[in-house]
Amino acid sequence: MHFELIYDKSLAHASYFIGCQKVGVAAIIDPKRDVDVYIEMAKKNNMKITHVLETHIHADFLAGSREISKLTGAKMYVSDEGGEGWEYEITGFPLVKLKHKDEFMVGNLKFEVIHTPGHTPESISFLLTDTPASPEPVMYFTGDFVFVGDIGRPDLLEKAAGIMGTADAGAIQMYDSIKSFNELPNHIQVWPAHGAGSACGKALGSVPSSTVGYEKLRNWAFQYGDDKQGFIDYLLLDQPEPPKYFAMMKSLNKIDRRVITEVPKLKSLSSSEFNESFSKGVKLFDAREKQDFAKGFIPGSINAPASDNFFATKISLYVNYNEDIMLLADESQLDELTRKLMRIGLDNVKGFISSTDAYDGELEKVNFVSMEEMESLKNQGTLVVDLRGVSEYKEGHVEGAKNVYFGTIEDNLDQIPKDKKVIVHCQSGHRASIAYSVLVKNGYTNILNFSGGMNEWLKKDKPVVLGK
Repeated sequence: MHFELIYDKSLAHASYFIGCQKVGVAAIIDPKRDVDVYIEMAKKNNMKITHVLETHIHADFLAGSREISKLTGAKMYVSDEGGEGWEYEITGFPLVKLKHKDEFMVGNLKFEVIHTPGHTPESISFLLTDTPASPEPVMYFTGDFVFVGDIGRPDLLEKAAGIMGTADAGAIQMYDSIKSFNELPNHIQVWPAHGAGSACGKALGSVPSSTVGYEKLRNWAFQYGDDKQGFIDYLLLDQPEPPKYFAMMKSLNKIDRRVITEVPKLKSLSSSEFNESFSKGVKLFDAREKQDFAKGFIPGSINAPASDNFFATKISLYVNYNEDIMLLADESQLDELTRKLMRIGLDNVKGFISSTDAYDGELEKVNFVSMEEMESLKNQGTLVVDLRGVSEYKEGHVEGAKNVYFGTIEDNLDQIPKDKKVIVHCQSGHRASIAYSVLVKNGYTNILNFSGGMNEWLKKDKPVVLGK
């Protein structure tokens, strides 16, 4: 058996290449959309990709199963569980729909389908047996069911996709699915679809894999025994804010959509092309680091640093899927940034400029305040806005600070006055830089940025308030 993990830090997403060397065939599990890495692996190992497997209808990335199928002719193996409303509606591709306990072979490798609802109703996992080596399964590909140290959240459908009433039902299903996991032999390796940083759970581990036995001992989800309500209550408690694009991903992964088999090359925009588009409202995302952005930025642009692993996720907070966008980025960054965008379906990139010199108007600079200045202004009644997530805010915040999550700031402008000074901060300054730029884009001229954030506040042993 040939096995490779492909890990995408930009979405904390794991996919897998599994090949039978004797027969020369391979399967890909939960592939990302820029699929050239899998095609190259197959060529390198003299294998043909014949199977593409999906554990569920993903909400956090655009699965590349269709791209692989179009390039290789591979069949797509997808869930037929979950009931009405949870069926794949893809046409024009060879689909094999899977039920609980179905089995299929990839060369000499046997895959058994296990229905593991909870994260979503249709979620399935795959037990792998390397039949020439042993009659017992050795690997378990769990998708968003069991992670290292955590399990998949059941509230995404309700919070991100607006499907009300699914959180409690999903939590009950997850409790039952966990019971079935508990019955597996301890030696089986666990390979999930996500790691630390993913919004698909609240405490994912940073190592890529685990074992059934280790998760039984250390994963919080297996410590509740028969306390079903305690399990449900904790599972639903303090889950992080889901990115807005999750609803779109859930739809696009289910229905027919655009298929892109190569990474697009972005157009270099002339100064006149850029200024004309910008004046018409095409959004510009500035991929420079926050300190470079602060020294001089195009007013109306939004800071989205290229070094941020979740670059595309941040951009998705401020766009819809029907509008064009532009990038300000160094040409050497474009391939990577384009890949990150296409992984969540942001295909409408009109082009890029490589510096602020393309802009016809005057640049602006970020107005910073020190911690001492913030304390003084706060004591004088200046509003402090904490841009972190709710759970972060509850763990400790500056007294009197208003919590407005940076990803929803445009939906909450009524909470931020335009006629008074306002200080924004987050944990380390990245989200504050983004929010600052968004507020300037929305006509604010009174914003101050405490870039040191909670990191600096805590380092100086300043007092914090717990809870709301």
